[in-house]
Amino acid sequence: QVQMAESGGGLVQAGGSLRLSCAVSGLSFRSYFLGWFRQAPGKEREFVAIIDWSAGNTYYAGSVKGRFTISRDIAKNMLYLQMNSLKPEDTATYYCAADRSFGTNHRQYNYWGQGTQVTVSS
Repeated sequence: QVQMAESGGGLVQAGGSLRLSCAVSGLSFRSYFLGWFRQAPGKEREFVAIIDWSAGNTYYAGSVKGRFTISRDIAKNMLYLQMNSLKPEDTATYYCAADRSFGTNHRQYNYWGQGTQVTVSS
């Protein structure tokens, strides 16, 4: 059974930093891409970043490129999202997700965490 659980969200002032974590279990990691998505109230869930679990290759949404960094700890089965220079428009619920294929469309992802709230005050 696949389980994903995010942590690390919170309230931060604009310009600040947060590090999100996602504990993952039950996956055959060699075959998976893991990503971060976010959803603000009244908006569609949107792609943030993705990492090839085996190769470590990464890809980012333009809105976060240069500010956010996705990484993983293979030994601990942990996924991370380091968020720097946060802006009020980054406020959302952040989700980790996993799928066998690379993609930025949330609809293709089969496995999800429960989400963690990030609020950036101006």
